[in-house]
Amino acid sequence: MSYAYAASYQKPLSVPQSLILLMTRYGMNVRLTHPPEFRLMPEIVAQAEANARASHGSFEILDNFDAGFKDADVVYPKSWGSMLTTSDKAESARIGASYQDWICDERRMALPGRRHLHALPAGDRNVEVADAVIDGPNSVVYDEAENRLHVQKAVMALTM
Repeated sequence: MSYAYAASYQKPLSVPQSLILLMTRYGMNVRLTHPPEFRLMPEIVAQAEANARASHGSFEILDNFDAGFKDADVVYPKSWGSMLTTSDKAESARIGASYQDWICDERRMALPGRRHLHALPAGDRNVEVADAVIDGPNSVVYDEAENRLHVQKAVMALTM
């Protein structure tokens, strides 16, 4: 799970936080990569660490985008805001602008077999993720979106 630059800089923290909680709960080896200013809520990070210990997975945090891709089987780059650093949107935009090179591109997806996931819609194409990646052979975003549909139907069925 990695932060990725986007021009619309104050996106919510919900996707990365939900994913680190879910993936660590099921024993995955999770690497969270983000710039120092784009940290997640401390209580969520603490729960992800506890989940990893309980499920015999792992959880680590890095602040280097390229290091986050090293040996990863699946990458999930997603933009989120720097709400825990500043509430000033102009300052957040200035901070985000210094991370414009945090884009999931073909060079970073070069490892054979690596898969790309994204919550969709990818409104910041060629900024957050390169078209060649999201539309390429290693992208499974449409399968991911289809699976989400079935999960939502199951939740509706359980609550009706």
